[in-house]
Amino acid sequence: MSDPGTPVHRATDPTPPRPPRPTGPVQYKGEDLEPGRGPGLGCFWIQLLVLAFLVVLTPLSVVWRWPAEASAVLLFMVIGLLLITGQSVIFLLRLVAAERRGRRRPLGSGTKTVGELEDAAVMAEPKADPPAPADPPATEPRP
Repeated sequence: MSDPGTPVHRATDPTPPRPPRPTGPVQYKGEDLEPGRGPGLGCFWIQLLVLAFLVVLTPLSVVWRWPAEASAVLLFMVIGLLLITGQSVIFLLRLVAAERRGRRRPLGSGTKTVGELEDAAVMAEPKADPPAPADPPATEPRP
């Protein structure tokens, strides 16, 4: 077994190559995702506040001996709001990705990023010359 720090030669590496990363705009339902569209942060913060309130209220409803139906409704509201809030988080993260179309360098970093190291490794690899095509057999002209 080789040392994890030892580089593996590409010809002996059994791992399939990664597909190239898309560098264009982020796609959403077949169209470019526009950062100005969709729910804003205000809607998201309201969802989080209601979720926090319900997460605290649901176990308290059991301690305060509310009817079981009320506690069940609160529990299902928490589950539903978790789903909606999770989807909002995913959408907002995609908006952030849409705003960052190019690769940017962290402001306080003095070292290269992982993407820059990968790009440098790809550029440093010697490119093998493609094999020369075999000459077709010579045929004699027919009289």
